[in-house]
Amino acid sequence: MKQAYIVDGVRTPFGRRQGGLSRMRPDNLAAFTLTALVEQTQVEPGWIEDIRMGCVTQVGEQGFNIGRVAPLIAGFPVEVPGVSINRMCASSLEAVNQAAQAIRADVHDLVIAAGVESMSRVPMGSDGSTLSDTLISRYNVVPQGISAEMIAEKWELSREMLDRFSWESHQRALKAQESGYFSEEIVAVETTDADGNPVVVSSDEGPRSDTTVEKMSTLRPVFKPDGRVTAANSSQLTDGAVALLLASESGLKAHSLRPRARVVAMAVVGVDPVIMLTGPIPATAKVLEKAQLKFDQIDVFEVNEAFASVVLAWGAEYHPDWAKVNPNGGAIALGHPLGASGGRLTLTAVHELERIGGRYALVTMCIGWGMAVATIIERV
Repeated sequence: MKQAYIVDGVRTPFGRRQGGLSRMRPDNLAAFTLTALVEQTQVEPGWIEDIRMGCVTQVGEQGFNIGRVAPLIAGFPVEVPGVSINRMCASSLEAVNQAAQAIRADVHDLVIAAGVESMSRVPMGSDGSTLSDTLISRYNVVPQGISAEMIAEKWELSREMLDRFSWESHQRALKAQESGYFSEEIVAVETTDADGNPVVVSSDEGPRSDTTVEKMSTLRPVFKPDGRVTAANSSQLTDGAVALLLASESGLKAHSLRPRARVVAMAVVGVDPVIMLTGPIPATAKVLEKAQLKFDQIDVFEVNEAFASVVLAWGAEYHPDWAKVNPNGGAIALGHPLGASGGRLTLTAVHELERIGGRYALVTMCIGWGMAVATIIERV
């Protein structure tokens, strides 16, 4: 079997909903990252054999197969194909995995894995309609927020624990920003403000320097009057895009490319679609087994912070060194542009492995309707 390598990646800053990126169409935003990636890697666009693009809400400006439209906007040759992928919150992690699978299967040598979501311009859930009566009768379907509440109750996670974890996410993200860590992966975006004046968005807008656990404790629960899940301990609605270049060994040699990481193993699981967000727990076990690695061999864990309860429940099962878990903050601080988050987690993990001299990183994400994806990469 061939090996699949991550050559490099770029992402936009993650903008708050109705923030700095909200006046940029998502197809243009995705095209921007594709252009930035080939410029950074010095790869000719025509060398790319396929583009796999994660996007969850594929309607409106994110419709018409944005995975094909974005490279056309970016000026890629018409011979370069593209496809849109929807595995909900893990769509661009799925794109990374599918790109790696195509390379390992000797189908392609150079593939771009990308992702985009504009939650300002394309409202979450606008791609759906009413639920099937059969689905409702078979499962006691609830919103994800209720699932997050169910997890908090099952693992006995207090409101204070959720809020403190969320505060720590902001602190880590702020420290990473101050240290310039994200500047290595972010490409500034030129756009316009509400008055049409040109502006440059160069950093993530989500991290809050003025937040405290005490302030968080004053917010009302969103999903249950007596609940524990609030806007403060949930991921932020966000706009953003990401793109990574993956290559085979022959692709590396043919185009004089230097890899930064190797895709070691991939896993996808299904879990109860009601509590739905527990998937990272079995996904972690499954991907470790596939990689023939032990938990303590992992140097960096990127566990998507859809809700604080998701990560804390995962932690209650594995008892990690928390310094290794989302060391530069997560979606609670940085935001969760659904289709772009998995690629961002992977890219951030590559940078963090290089920064600390680590070997292995594990990325995992919960998904609506009860699934999860996990991927292990190795620094090379």
